[in-house]
Amino acid sequence: MTNRRLAAAAAVIFSVGLLWTVAPSAQALQRSIYASVLNKEGAPVPELGPSDFVVREDNLAREVLRVEPATAPMQIALLVDNSARSNNNIRDIREATNEFIKGVTGNGLKNQVAVIAVAERPTVMVDYATDQAKLLSGAGRLFTQTSSGAYLLDGIFETTQGFKKREASRPVVVAISTNGPELSTRYHDQIITALHGVGASFHVVMVGAPPTDVISSEGRERALTLSQGTEETGGRYDNVLAASALSDRLKQVANELTHQYLVTYARPQTLIPPEHVVITGRNPNFVVRGTPVAEKGQSRGSR
Repeated sequence: MTNRRLAAAAAVIFSVGLLWTVAPSAQALQRSIYASVLNKEGAPVPELGPSDFVVREDNLAREVLRVEPATAPMQIALLVDNSARSNNNIRDIREATNEFIKGVTGNGLKNQVAVIAVAERPTVMVDYATDQAKLLSGAGRLFTQTSSGAYLLDGIFETTQGFKKREASRPVVVAISTNGPELSTRYHDQIITALHGVGASFHVVMVGAPPTDVISSEGRERALTLSQGTEETGGRYDNVLAASALSDRLKQVANELTHQYLVTYARPQTLIPPEHVVITGRNPNFVVRGTPVAEKGQSRGSR
Protein backbone atom coordinates (compact mmCIF):
# COMPACT_ATOMS: atom_id res chain seq x y z
CA MET A 1 0.00 0.00 0.00
CA THR A 2 2.79 2.37 0.92
CA ASN A 3 4.57 1.65 -2.36
CA ARG A 4 1.34 2.31 -4.30
CA ARG A 5 0.86 5.64 -2.52
CA LEU A 6 4.45 6.64 -3.23
CA ALA A 7 4.02 5.70 -6.89
CA ALA A 8 0.79 7.70 -7.13
CA ALA A 9 2.43 10.72 -5.50
CA ALA A 10 5.36 10.46 -7.88
CA ALA A 11 2.95 10.32 -10.82
CA VAL A 12 1.19 13.48 -9.60
CA ILE A 13 4.49 15.28 -9.16
CA PHE A 14 5.58 14.16 -12.64
CA SER A 15 2.29 15.37 -14.15
CA VAL A 16 2.64 18.75 -12.46
CA GLY A 17 6.17 18.95 -13.82
CA LEU A 18 4.86 18.32 -17.31
CA LEU A 19 2.28 21.08 -16.89
CA TRP A 20 4.96 23.53 -15.82
CA THR A 21 7.08 22.72 -18.88
CA VAL A 22 4.21 22.74 -21.36
CA ALA A 23 2.36 25.82 -20.08
CA PRO A 24 4.85 28.46 -21.29
CA SER A 25 4.63 27.22 -24.89
CA ALA A 26 0.85 27.61 -24.78
CA GLN A 27 0.99 31.22 -23.67
CA ALA A 28 -0.21 33.89 -26.09
CA LEU A 29 2.26 35.94 -28.08
CA GLN A 30 2.19 39.71 -28.04
CA ARG A 31 2.03 41.65 -31.29
CA SER A 32 1.79 45.39 -31.94
CA ILE A 33 0.22 47.76 -34.44
CA TYR A 34 0.93 51.42 -35.10
CA ALA A 35 -2.53 53.00 -35.35
CA SER A 36 -3.88 56.38 -36.43
CA VAL A 37 -7.26 57.56 -35.17
CA LEU A 38 -8.84 60.64 -36.76
CA ASN A 39 -12.11 62.41 -36.04
CA LYS A 40 -14.53 63.79 -38.64
CA GLU A 41 -12.38 66.90 -39.03
CA GLY A 42 -9.31 64.78 -39.78
CA ALA A 43 -7.59 65.61 -36.48
CA PRO A 44 -5.92 62.95 -34.30
CA VAL A 45 -8.03 61.72 -31.37
CA PRO A 46 -6.15 61.75 -28.02
CA GLU A 47 -6.38 59.71 -24.81
CA LEU A 48 -7.73 56.41 -26.15
CA GLY A 49 -7.34 53.06 -24.38
CA PRO A 50 -7.68 49.31 -25.01
CA SER A 51 -11.49 49.41 -24.92
CA ASP A 52 -11.50 51.83 -27.88
CA PHE A 53 -9.91 49.38 -30.34
CA VAL A 54 -10.85 46.07 -31.95
CA VAL A 55 -8.13 43.88 -33.49
CA ARG A 56 -8.97 40.92 -35.72
CA GLU A 57 -6.66 38.40 -37.33
CA ASP A 58 -8.32 36.59 -40.22
CA ASN A 59 -11.69 37.68 -38.72
CA LEU A 60 -10.83 36.31 -35.26
CA ALA A 61 -11.01 38.93 -32.49
CA ARG A 62 -7.90 39.29 -30.32
CA GLU A 63 -7.54 40.71 -26.83
CA VAL A 64 -6.13 44.23 -26.79
CA LEU A 65 -3.66 44.36 -23.92
CA ARG A 66 -2.51 47.97 -23.84
CA VAL A 67 -2.53 51.21 -25.81
CA GLU A 68 0.11 53.92 -25.51
CA PRO A 69 1.37 56.88 -27.56
CA ALA A 70 3.80 55.76 -30.27
CA THR A 71 7.11 57.37 -29.40
CA ALA A 72 9.61 55.25 -31.33
CA PRO A 73 11.42 57.30 -33.99
CA MET A 74 10.21 56.82 -37.56
CA GLN A 75 12.34 56.28 -40.63
CA ILE A 76 10.48 58.28 -43.28
CA ALA A 77 11.22 58.21 -47.00
CA LEU A 78 9.67 61.29 -48.66
CA LEU A 79 9.39 60.57 -52.39
CA VAL A 80 8.80 63.66 -54.54
CA ASP A 81 7.69 63.68 -58.17
CA ASN A 82 9.80 66.30 -59.94
CA SER A 83 9.12 64.97 -63.43
CA ALA A 84 8.08 67.21 -66.33
CA ARG A 85 4.45 67.13 -65.17
CA SER A 86 5.47 68.98 -61.97
CA ASN A 87 6.65 72.05 -63.86
CA ASN A 88 3.66 74.27 -63.07
CA ASN A 89 3.49 73.10 -59.45
CA ILE A 90 7.11 72.67 -58.38
CA ARG A 91 7.09 75.72 -56.10
CA ASP A 92 4.03 74.40 -54.23
CA ILE A 93 5.61 70.94 -54.12
CA ARG A 94 8.78 72.36 -52.53
CA GLU A 95 6.72 74.28 -49.96
CA ALA A 96 4.69 71.18 -49.14
CA THR A 97 7.89 69.19 -48.76
CA ASN A 98 9.20 71.81 -46.34
CA GLU A 99 5.98 71.78 -44.29
CA PHE A 100 6.10 68.01 -43.98
CA ILE A 101 9.74 68.06 -42.87
CA LYS A 102 8.94 70.72 -40.26
CA GLY A 103 6.02 68.62 -39.03
CA VAL A 104 8.02 65.45 -38.36
CA THR A 105 11.37 66.90 -37.21
CA GLY A 106 12.54 69.42 -34.64
CA ASN A 107 10.99 70.08 -31.22
CA GLY A 108 12.72 67.06 -29.75
CA LEU A 109 11.49 64.61 -32.42
CA LYS A 110 14.05 61.98 -33.42
CA ASN A 111 12.49 60.90 -36.68
CA GLN A 112 14.85 60.30 -39.60
CA VAL A 113 13.77 61.63 -42.99
CA ALA A 114 15.18 61.10 -46.48
CA VAL A 115 14.16 63.24 -49.46
CA ILE A 116 14.11 61.28 -52.72
CA ALA A 117 13.31 62.70 -56.17
CA VAL A 118 11.76 60.24 -58.65
CA ALA A 119 12.19 61.95 -62.05
CA GLU A 120 14.23 59.90 -64.55
CA ARG A 121 15.36 57.60 -61.73
CA PRO A 122 15.07 57.62 -57.92
CA THR A 123 17.68 60.08 -56.66
CA VAL A 124 18.46 60.71 -52.99
CA MET A 125 18.52 64.46 -52.42
CA VAL A 126 19.11 64.08 -48.67
CA ASP A 127 19.89 60.76 -46.99
CA TYR A 128 18.16 59.85 -43.72
CA ALA A 129 18.78 62.60 -41.18
CA THR A 130 17.19 64.19 -38.13
CA ASP A 131 18.73 67.61 -38.83
CA GLN A 132 15.83 69.82 -39.92
CA ALA A 133 18.04 72.50 -41.45
CA LYS A 134 19.91 69.93 -43.55
CA LEU A 135 16.67 68.41 -44.76
CA LEU A 136 15.15 71.77 -45.68
CA SER A 137 18.30 72.73 -47.55
CA GLY A 138 18.14 69.51 -49.56
CA ALA A 139 14.44 69.97 -50.31
CA GLY A 140 15.26 73.45 -51.62
CA ARG A 141 17.22 71.81 -54.43
CA LEU A 142 14.10 70.14 -55.84
CA PHE A 143 13.52 71.39 -59.38
CA THR A 144 11.59 70.01 -62.33
CA GLN A 145 13.54 67.81 -64.71
CA THR A 146 12.26 68.72 -68.15
CA SER A 147 11.33 66.00 -70.66
CA SER A 148 11.22 63.40 -67.91
CA GLY A 149 8.73 60.91 -66.56
CA ALA A 150 8.35 59.58 -63.02
CA TYR A 151 9.75 56.36 -61.59
CA LEU A 152 7.64 56.36 -58.45
CA LEU A 153 7.17 52.58 -58.23
CA ASP A 154 10.91 52.03 -58.62
CA GLY A 155 11.44 54.58 -55.87
CA ILE A 156 9.06 52.80 -53.51
CA PHE A 157 10.61 49.40 -54.16
CA GLU A 158 14.19 50.62 -53.77
CA THR A 159 13.18 52.41 -50.58
CA THR A 160 11.85 49.17 -49.06
CA GLN A 161 15.13 47.45 -49.88
CA GLY A 162 16.95 50.27 -48.12
CA PHE A 163 14.69 49.85 -45.08
CA LYS A 164 15.55 46.17 -45.00
CA LYS A 165 19.30 46.85 -45.05
CA ARG A 166 18.96 49.50 -42.37
CA GLU A 167 16.73 47.19 -40.29
CA ALA A 168 14.30 50.09 -39.93
CA SER A 169 12.06 49.58 -36.91
CA ARG A 170 9.26 51.98 -37.89
CA PRO A 171 9.46 52.62 -41.64
CA VAL A 172 7.13 55.02 -43.47
CA VAL A 173 6.86 55.95 -47.16
CA VAL A 174 5.23 59.28 -48.08
CA ALA A 175 4.88 60.24 -51.74
CA ILE A 176 3.99 63.53 -53.41
CA SER A 177 2.83 62.52 -56.87
CA THR A 178 1.54 64.07 -60.08
CA ASN A 179 -0.60 62.59 -62.83
CA GLY A 180 2.25 62.52 -65.32
CA PRO A 181 3.59 59.43 -67.11
CA GLU A 182 4.84 56.57 -64.89
CA LEU A 183 7.80 54.78 -66.44
CA SER A 184 8.53 52.07 -63.86
CA THR A 185 7.93 48.52 -65.07
CA ARG A 186 7.19 46.98 -61.67
CA TYR A 187 3.92 45.32 -60.69
CA HIS A 188 1.70 46.55 -57.87
CA ASP A 189 1.75 43.22 -56.01
CA GLN A 190 5.55 43.29 -56.00
CA ILE A 191 5.49 46.77 -54.44
CA ILE A 192 2.83 45.91 -51.85
CA THR A 193 4.62 42.69 -50.87
CA ALA A 194 7.84 44.68 -50.39
CA LEU A 195 6.02 47.21 -48.17
CA HIS A 196 4.50 44.42 -46.07
CA GLY A 197 7.87 42.71 -45.80
CA VAL A 198 9.39 45.61 -43.87
CA GLY A 199 6.19 46.70 -42.08
CA ALA A 200 6.05 50.08 -43.82
CA SER A 201 2.96 52.26 -44.11
CA PHE A 202 2.48 53.98 -47.47
CA HIS A 203 0.91 57.43 -47.85
CA VAL A 204 0.26 59.37 -51.06
CA VAL A 205 -0.78 62.94 -51.78
CA MET A 206 -1.46 63.45 -55.48
CA VAL A 207 -1.79 66.89 -57.03
CA GLY A 208 -4.20 67.17 -59.92
CA ALA A 209 -6.84 64.74 -61.08
CA PRO A 210 -6.61 61.07 -60.01
CA PRO A 211 -4.56 58.83 -62.35
CA THR A 212 -6.24 58.59 -65.74
CA ASP A 213 -3.72 56.35 -67.51
CA VAL A 214 -5.31 52.91 -67.24
CA ILE A 215 -4.45 51.85 -70.78
CA SER A 216 -0.71 51.38 -70.37
CA SER A 217 0.60 48.65 -68.09
CA GLU A 218 2.69 51.20 -66.19
CA GLY A 219 -0.31 53.44 -65.59
CA ARG A 220 -2.50 50.57 -64.36
CA GLU A 221 0.17 49.29 -62.00
CA ARG A 222 0.67 52.76 -60.55
CA ALA A 223 -3.07 53.23 -60.02
CA LEU A 224 -3.32 49.85 -58.28
CA THR A 225 -0.26 50.56 -56.15
CA LEU A 226 -1.62 53.91 -54.98
CA SER A 227 -5.11 52.62 -54.14
CA GLN A 228 -4.37 49.13 -52.79
CA GLY A 229 -0.94 49.89 -51.37
CA THR A 230 -2.16 52.71 -49.14
CA GLU A 231 -5.21 50.78 -47.94
CA GLU A 232 -3.41 47.52 -47.24
CA THR A 233 -0.52 49.09 -45.32
CA GLY A 234 -2.56 51.39 -43.09
CA GLY A 235 -1.73 54.52 -45.07
CA ARG A 236 -3.79 57.32 -46.59
CA TYR A 237 -4.41 58.34 -50.20
CA ASP A 238 -5.24 62.03 -50.68
CA ASN A 239 -5.93 63.94 -53.85
CA VAL A 240 -5.79 67.73 -54.14
CA LEU A 241 -6.96 69.42 -57.33
CA ALA A 242 -5.05 72.65 -56.62
CA ALA A 243 -1.33 72.55 -55.86
CA SER A 244 -1.82 75.41 -53.40
CA ALA A 245 -3.58 72.90 -51.10
CA LEU A 246 -0.55 70.61 -50.96
CA SER A 247 1.09 72.25 -47.95
CA ASP A 248 -1.98 71.93 -45.73
CA ARG A 249 -2.47 68.30 -46.74
CA LEU A 250 1.15 67.39 -46.02
CA LYS A 251 0.81 69.09 -42.63
CA GLN A 252 -2.14 66.79 -41.95
CA VAL A 253 -0.10 63.73 -42.90
CA ALA A 254 2.74 64.83 -40.62
CA ASN A 255 0.31 65.51 -37.77
CA GLU A 256 -1.26 62.08 -38.15
CA LEU A 257 2.09 60.28 -38.18
CA THR A 258 3.35 62.09 -35.09
CA HIS A 259 0.18 61.32 -33.10
CA GLN A 260 -0.17 57.59 -33.57
CA TYR A 261 -0.81 54.90 -30.96
CA LEU A 262 1.09 51.69 -30.33
CA VAL A 263 -1.59 49.04 -29.82
CA THR A 264 -0.43 45.73 -28.30
CA TYR A 265 -2.63 42.65 -28.47
CA ALA A 266 -2.45 38.93 -27.69
CA ARG A 267 -2.21 36.22 -30.33
CA PRO A 268 -2.32 32.48 -29.56
CA GLN A 269 0.69 30.54 -30.73
CA THR A 270 -0.02 28.93 -34.09
CA LEU A 271 2.07 27.31 -36.77
CA ILE A 272 0.52 29.44 -39.51
CA PRO A 273 0.63 33.24 -39.09
CA PRO A 274 -2.48 35.24 -40.03
CA GLU A 275 -2.81 36.60 -43.55
CA HIS A 276 -4.79 39.71 -42.59
CA VAL A 277 -4.66 41.91 -39.50
CA VAL A 278 -7.43 44.50 -39.19
CA ILE A 279 -7.75 47.18 -36.52
CA THR A 280 -10.94 49.20 -36.10
CA GLY A 281 -12.40 51.55 -33.52
CA ARG A 282 -15.52 51.08 -31.45
CA ASN A 283 -16.56 54.66 -32.19
CA PRO A 284 -18.02 54.64 -35.74
CA ASN A 285 -17.27 58.35 -36.12
CA PHE A 286 -13.51 57.77 -36.03
CA VAL A 287 -11.29 56.75 -38.93
CA VAL A 288 -8.79 54.12 -37.78
CA ARG A 289 -5.79 52.94 -39.80
CA GLY A 290 -3.16 50.49 -38.62
CA THR A 291 0.22 49.13 -39.67
CA PRO A 292 1.33 45.92 -37.91
CA VAL A 293 4.91 45.87 -36.70
CA ALA A 294 6.77 43.57 -39.08
CA GLU A 295 7.64 40.04 -38.00
CA LYS A 296 10.89 38.73 -39.36
CA GLY A 297 10.44 36.48 -42.36
CA GLN A 298 6.70 37.13 -42.64
CA SER A 299 4.47 39.44 -44.67
CA ARG A 300 0.75 40.04 -44.39
CA GLY A 301 -2.09 42.34 -45.27
CA SER A 302 -3.35 44.99 -42.89
CA ARG A 303 -5.66 47.93 -42.56
